[in-house]
Amino acid sequence: MEEFHKVRRLPPYVFEQVNRLKASARAAGADIIDLGMGNPDLPTPQSIVDKLCEVVQDPRTHRYSSSKGIPGLRRAQAGYYARRFGVKLNPETEVVATLGSKEGFANMAQAITAPGDVILCPNPTYPIHAFGFLMAGGVIRSMSVEPDDSFFPPLERAVKHSIPKPLALVINYPSNPTAHVATLDFYKEIIAFARKHEIIVLSDLAYSEIYFDGAPPPSVLQVPGAKDVAVEFTSMSKTFSMPGWRMGFAVGNERLISALARVKSYLDYGAFTPIQVAATHALNGDGKDIEEVRSIYHKRRDVMVESFGKAGWDVAPPAATMFAWAKIPEPFQALGSLEFSKLLVEKADVAVAPGIGFGEHGDQHVRIALVENEHRIRQAARNLKRFFASADVATDNIVALNAHR
Repeated sequence: MEEFHKVRRLPPYVFEQVNRLKASARAAGADIIDLGMGNPDLPTPQSIVDKLCEVVQDPRTHRYSSSKGIPGLRRAQAGYYARRFGVKLNPETEVVATLGSKEGFANMAQAITAPGDVILCPNPTYPIHAFGFLMAGGVIRSMSVEPDDSFFPPLERAVKHSIPKPLALVINYPSNPTAHVATLDFYKEIIAFARKHEIIVLSDLAYSEIYFDGAPPPSVLQVPGAKDVAVEFTSMSKTFSMPGWRMGFAVGNERLISALARVKSYLDYGAFTPIQVAATHALNGDGKDIEEVRSIYHKRRDVMVESFGKAGWDVAPPAATMFAWAKIPEPFQALGSLEFSKLLVEKADVAVAPGIGFGEHGDQHVRIALVENEHRIRQAARNLKRFFASADVATDNIVALNAHR
């Protein structure tokens, strides 16, 4: 039976192949250390849970909520931006609550994209950045992910040679999966370019609070004039260990926020009101919960870099995010990221995310998520060390897989 048009536009979900191997191995009794999906294992801070439990007792909160977010929540997000970035937002016209940043991106794509519109998107990047626009009928033109001078020549060529002229540019710093961090000077160049060429900027800032080295990551909206062209998406999933709560935000340009709010008004009634009230409580807090989450990921990062290095896999320490973007060890590079990831599940009981799942330019890397505790990370390193030491097994696998190709 022929697939539906929009489904045909989506490539195979490569992560599913690793997920099937994980499930099969676990069913056979294997203890798989899962560093694949970026699914935080830390509990949501107790005060946020307590606020949810308190509010849910009021039956008035059980009714339909507001698709753009309750007023108190939008004010709290505006307050966060004022404290953290020095950015003033109008909570009525420049803030929309979303069901996580992923839904925000997907519905923004639906709101602004006409069939054939060209979207400039980093490669590798988080899948929704490209797929949201593909499902909306857009065309993706891949860009560099490095936030430096190499970013801009391809951008100039894209504007010069794309027909029609690009509609929007997606940026994501700190980056998932590469963990690159952008500077405010880089954002200034982005905004100047976007204003000159009348291009929308869509910034994913989901990892703004998970940083380890240097100054806190900036917001693109700190650039004067950024709100003329830019919208930024944030998420509470990682910052407050609230992934299952599905709470995020889009903020910035009033026209774009209005378009997103209108689309959402047809599609959902927003998150459950007690969740929105608890999220408001979190955003209005003193920041200690954020500091604790950041500290835990920092320790895990250091343990991972040290123990994996001793195991024979040198991983560059990420400056931010809850991920490491690790180059495949040289003896295994010919496999590519998917086959290498499958091999780790089968031979080392360790799961990682294949880089090709984030775009073809990610195929020489895998993403390692810091979603297991320090003991489990060290155990993963011991498993890897045993696997790497069995050189004959590794060589046999590479030869067999390459022959199969």
